[in-house]
Amino acid sequence: MKRYIISLLAAIFFMSPCMGFGATPSPMQMTEWCRDAAQGQVYAQFNLGVVFAQGQGVPQDYTEAIKWYLLAAQQGNTDAQFNLGLMYTQGQGVPQSYAEALKWYLLAAQQGYASAQFNIGGMYRKGQGVPQSYAEALKWYLLAAQQGYASAQYNLGMMYDQGDGVRQDYIEAIKWYRLAAEQGYAQAQYNIGVLYAIGLGVSQNYAEALNWYRLAAQQKYARAQFNLGAMYDQGQGVRQDYIEAIKWYGLAAAQGNTDAQFNLGAMYNNGHGVRQNKTVAKQWFGKACDNGDQSGCDEYRKLNEAGIK
Repeated sequence: MKRYIISLLAAIFFMSPCMGFGATPSPMQMTEWCRDAAQGQVYAQFNLGVVFAQGQGVPQDYTEAIKWYLLAAQQGNTDAQFNLGLMYTQGQGVPQSYAEALKWYLLAAQQGYASAQFNIGGMYRKGQGVPQSYAEALKWYLLAAQQGYASAQYNLGMMYDQGDGVRQDYIEAIKWYRLAAEQGYAQAQYNIGVLYAIGLGVSQNYAEALNWYRLAAQQKYARAQFNLGAMYDQGQGVRQDYIEAIKWYGLAAAQGNTDAQFNLGAMYNNGHGVRQNKTVAKQWFGKACDNGDQSGCDEYRKLNEAGIK
């Protein structure tokens, strides 16, 4: 028996990587930044922090990065304040300290820095360095979301979806998911697809679900690829098409999606969309089993006992 699991993605706490400028600086730039930083120029202090934090043209040195970020942050530079928050969160160059991270995030957040507002929301949601508070998390996510910060919009959607600190409200969840999805946020696109497939906050609409899954699947989002495969497999919102189902299952399975691996095994076992091939079926059931899927183990054992090589 194949499986058709359509589930919402669990909330994700996402921390942005250190802010930077990309290219490795030239020796002349380094000389200029060292000179200007020593004279108290904020941009140069911040840039030296990035250079040492990322090892751009110099050996990576978190302690040196902290030194330069701190000088820039003390002059009110929001990028440096945010990056200091990250380094304290991750324990890079300093002992890990959520309290110290929060201090620097707050300085940046109070100047409207969306990434810092988002990370503060995450700290309150998980109770990192502060008492867990969904109300505080919602407040900080909202500030970042109103600036168009997609991760905050997505997390707001999850909070309304799950009823974390707010009354569960699928319509409000869809609103925030859609704002993130329109910026190409794959998890939000996937979750909108799930809500349309189930009919939560919207009228059940398989065609809409298919469209949203496809947007996420085209970004190589494995759960969306699996759900697309399942819809073609069952003929939900589309004409049943085993070949198309196998295509999407295959993409998800290649990324380690256990359900897709199991369903590929079932399709080869039954000859759906492909020539029946018990050997290949056994291989896919084996992959699912290796990923901890008991049903995959059971089907693998049956084929093994039947003498399938």
